[in-house]
Amino acid sequence: MSSHSIDLEQPTGRELLGGDLLAQCLHRLGVRVAFGLHGGHLDAFLMACVDTGIELIDTRHETVAVQAAEGYAKVSGRTGCCFVTANSGFCNGLPGLATAFADRSPIFCVTSSPPLRDAETNALQGFHDQVVLAKPITKFCHRVTNVGEIPRIVSLAWRTASTGAPGPVLVDFPIDVLFTPVENESIAWGGITAPQVTLPGPDPSAIKDAVRMLQDAQRPVIIIGTGSRNAVKEITTLAEKTSIPIFHSPKFSTGIPFTHPFYAGSALSLGLLPATGKPQPDLILLLGARSGFLLGGRSGAVLPTSNCNLIQIDVDGSEIGRSEHVALGIVSDISLAMSALNATVTEGEKWRAPEPWIRTALGLKSWRAPHNESEPKLDKENGHLHPYHAVKKLFHYVPDGSIISIDGGEAGGWALQLLPEARASLSMVATGYLGFLGNGWGYSLGAAVADRSRLVVNMQGDGSAGFHVAELDTFVKHNLRILTVVVNNSVWGMSCAGQEMIYGHLTKKRPVATLNPGTRYDVVAQGFGMIGLLIDATNTLPQSPLDVRRKSFLELGSADEDRAAKVLNAIGAAVDEVVHGKGPGLIDLRVSQKPFQDMTKSMVGMTRDPDVIVVPYYDNLPRPYYRGREKKEADSVVRNEGLAAAKSGLVEGALVS
Repeated sequence: MSSHSIDLEQPTGRELLGGDLLAQCLHRLGVRVAFGLHGGHLDAFLMACVDTGIELIDTRHETVAVQAAEGYAKVSGRTGCCFVTANSGFCNGLPGLATAFADRSPIFCVTSSPPLRDAETNALQGFHDQVVLAKPITKFCHRVTNVGEIPRIVSLAWRTASTGAPGPVLVDFPIDVLFTPVENESIAWGGITAPQVTLPGPDPSAIKDAVRMLQDAQRPVIIIGTGSRNAVKEITTLAEKTSIPIFHSPKFSTGIPFTHPFYAGSALSLGLLPATGKPQPDLILLLGARSGFLLGGRSGAVLPTSNCNLIQIDVDGSEIGRSEHVALGIVSDISLAMSALNATVTEGEKWRAPEPWIRTALGLKSWRAPHNESEPKLDKENGHLHPYHAVKKLFHYVPDGSIISIDGGEAGGWALQLLPEARASLSMVATGYLGFLGNGWGYSLGAAVADRSRLVVNMQGDGSAGFHVAELDTFVKHNLRILTVVVNNSVWGMSCAGQEMIYGHLTKKRPVATLNPGTRYDVVAQGFGMIGLLIDATNTLPQSPLDVRRKSFLELGSADEDRAAKVLNAIGAAVDEVVHGKGPGLIDLRVSQKPFQDMTKSMVGMTRDPDVIVVPYYDNLPRPYYRGREKKEADSVVRNEGLAAAKSGLVEGALVS
């Protein structure tokens, strides 16, 4: 036997099969938990997982299983593992692979397929070629055709997932391969016992250039992203040496302690500087975070497009300068680059960012929108809670150090805006670069398994909640500390807001943007066997038949409290009940549809300017004009005769910019 082999454990009462070899290889690589859904194709592997000590967390849907592996990876800092059965389960898992690929999350996905001999015979669960389908949305995808090759392929896929720009890998183990007995002398061990590969380090001359640029800056900031997950200590050390404020990408906060003196909150708050007439940063150290819509897109609000030096450090060189000019790009692991920066700063002359800039940048963490703060806590028209005040009160009662997973459109916007109120240890925007609603169910599941010591808050809108609400059953079955909050306004909030801002002056129709206000998520939760609580300021919905002990919020508190104070305090009581219950729970938090969240307003970008084409959720476009027509005349056509008339009158000319 090769000296680079592992000592295989013989299962009791049966032969050592391909499934055993797979499970023991994954265990050797550090896998201790796997998320998935049963399928008979996988039984040889699943039984082996039990024997080898890999905990199996079974979900109600394969999409959630893959996303749970992603959430586990984000919180633990290790590669997540999941399993989906052949074709049907695999196809359900594709959305999870797509989001993991877009968000650079390292996950190892196990799937199976019909026996190799049955290829192209219309066999059960064998219609689609899974390798062909998965290749565009994975870093590596392969079908194992010989049981002895399992260790070699597994080790190759595992290292591919976790090195360079991380991402998902998928390996298809046909059922006959998993059920084939293993012959030790025919095993190709590959790199299964090899140590982890070394990480790429920075060019020393580039580090010296970066230090010089930092020293020359008057308004420097650090923005960190998912790629900084394992460099928290090094980043905070640099901040303490130089007094540079640290902001995080809203996508992932990376675990910088909320109480750290140079933690400044979400990078989106940098957009407040130009909006309030204050100077923007003149240098940004972008660490493991990608440019794009999660950092303000190409607007320049977060990453200024002028008068600012951008130093970008990333393991993926293709991300450096993808959408904005960079003054300095360094391909490196973030922890190694930051260690080199710290060493260079220590060797050189001591310096720190100017005090006025430090106060300005750190002050953004405590900024609260004055217009939302002053708005009534209850909507005068419908009696529902203002979503800003509802989420703010909720976060006040969430235990410090919780993990916050943010899903949904409008609901997600309110949660992100008020995130500092929660004093979380970690926060994630689950929708990611795909804007994928429903991811939060899997993220929360994976986070709760990765860190069982903390409460995980699964923030959902009532739209995103409907995607995978059956996972409440998973939360109960595995007794996970997850508080699901459905911020419920009975509409697809961002869709409804966009339609109203663009078409509201023309029609009252809101196509495919409404939801059923009679849906009772508290009752659904109770049906799954967990605490389900309803917060409804209108007090019009009937009490759940499953809950005969709860009082109306109007019966709580002192008699002289007004209705708003009573219902807001009821939110705190609901959070406390779930927290002290030491298991999962759900709060159906009813809020008003209005006002629209500021992020939604900025994304829709509605304007009545006749020279602008509104392109909701992206940058608006200048209206094109044509030769032979005066601009003034074209404006008049657009305003007075409508778009159809404008089109019919302009087709004769040639387009000019």
